[in-house]
Amino acid sequence: MSSAEAGDVFHRARGRTLDAFSPEKEREWKGPFYFIQGADPQFGLMKAWSTGDCDNGGDEWAQEIRLTEQAVEAINKLNPKPKFFVLCGDLIHAMPGTPWRKEQTKDLQQVLKAVDQDIPLVLVSGNHDLGNVPTAETVEEFRQTWGDDYFSFWVGGVLFLVLNSQFFYDASKCPALKQAQDHWLDQQLGIAEQKKCQHAIVFQHIPLFLQSIDEDDEYFNLTKAVRKELADKLSRAGIRAVFSGHYHRNAGGIYQDLDMVVSSAIGCQLGRDTHGLRVVVITAEKVVHRYYSLEELSKRGIDEDLKELMKE
Repeated sequence: MSSAEAGDVFHRARGRTLDAFSPEKEREWKGPFYFIQGADPQFGLMKAWSTGDCDNGGDEWAQEIRLTEQAVEAINKLNPKPKFFVLCGDLIHAMPGTPWRKEQTKDLQQVLKAVDQDIPLVLVSGNHDLGNVPTAETVEEFRQTWGDDYFSFWVGGVLFLVLNSQFFYDASKCPALKQAQDHWLDQQLGIAEQKKCQHAIVFQHIPLFLQSIDEDDEYFNLTKAVRKELADKLSRAGIRAVFSGHYHRNAGGIYQDLDMVVSSAIGCQLGRDTHGLRVVVITAEKVVHRYYSLEELSKRGIDEDLKELMKE
């Protein structure tokens, strides 16, 4: 499927916003709602991980196709419908310039075609989508295939910011692009800081931290210096939560008033969690979230206590 054909299937972010939602209509708080967060379908990782060759493996992804289809089917059955479905990065496993990338992209786009047309898709870039060290070329490829790598949108009075976390990880080959996102982010946080929104929420692939702001640096978090500066900036602006993936396990913690939420994967699990999705309910006062296995969400739907929150 070409990127043009993909654009007919789902709204791709353009001009740093998502045209699935009208800013004029969505800036006002209209009452509680919910959305679905998923992460890391990462077509190809399960085979690569099983063979111990994560750099060159990944020539099969039938399991990930089935799991992502299961996720889409579970989401489509939900009533009421979620406002949107956000995928927090690592859409596919094959890095830029490696084998199987086009095939994995085509197959994922084919699966995502089945998402209910009334449930907009929000797509976040991950390290496998852009490369661990992104370049202007890999960022442009992502934009052409999936849409903008960072953007904002409004839903029901809530401001959502989608960030390219690879710029926080290593922007040595595209410093001007990082600088542009930093400038844009400061502008967006100014809106949140002025309390012009009911809540403000961030989506990015790499977590600020896994459990604690002071934890050691590792592959799955941002470095201490970067995470502290960014967390302080987000906290000062009143950001309520950051939702991420990357870890392939559930994790997270609180820093000041900021909830760092790390969701496990739709695809390959690296811990003891199940393939799943997170339900996120937004009320006037709080952001409440719960992780479900794909089977649980498909069979049971959303728990009654979360449904009650949406009646407030």
